[in-house]
Amino acid sequence: MATGTPATALLTKSGVTFALHPYDHDPRAQAYGDEAAQALGIEPARIFKTLIAAVDGKPACAVVPVAARLDLKAFAAVLGGKRAELADPAVAARITGYVVGGISPVGQKARLRVVVDESAELFETVYVSAGKRGLQMELGPDDLVAVTGATVAPISA
Repeated sequence: MATGTPATALLTKSGVTFALHPYDHDPRAQAYGDEAAQALGIEPARIFKTLIAAVDGKPACAVVPVAARLDLKAFAAVLGGKRAELADPAVAARITGYVVGGISPVGQKARLRVVVDESAELFETVYVSAGKRGLQMELGPDDLVAVTGATVAPISA
C-alpha cells in the first residue's frame, strides 16, 4: 500500500484500529502539526507532535499537542532524569528512522522511552504522524499508549 510506513505496519500487526488521513504537504511549511490541523480541519489540541529529546544524555520520545510546547523539566522528571534538551533534528531522524515533520511515536527504529501528554486522554481519538509528511493517523489514546509502551503524564506547557 502506498501509505505503508513502519508505524502503520506495526499498528496493523498489533491489531490496533486506526484511520489514515493523508493531506497535501506544502514543502515550505515550517510548523508541520499546524499544517496538518489546518489541512484536515482538526482542532490543534487533538493533533500531537512527536519530539525527541535527550534526558540526561539518553534519547526519549515526547508526544504533546501541536498547540503546546514540551515542558522539558516535567519530561525529565517523569523519566527520572534531571535535565532534558531537544535533540538536533538530524539526530532525531537518525534515531527514529523517520524524516523530521513525519516522525511517528509508533514504529521507530530504536525503542525509546515514550511519554504521552495527559491531555490525550481528553479525546476519544487523537492524531499523530503516520511516519511521513502529509500523513496523519487517528487512533485511540489508550491504543497509542499501549503500542508504544508509553507513560502518560503532564508534560506540555
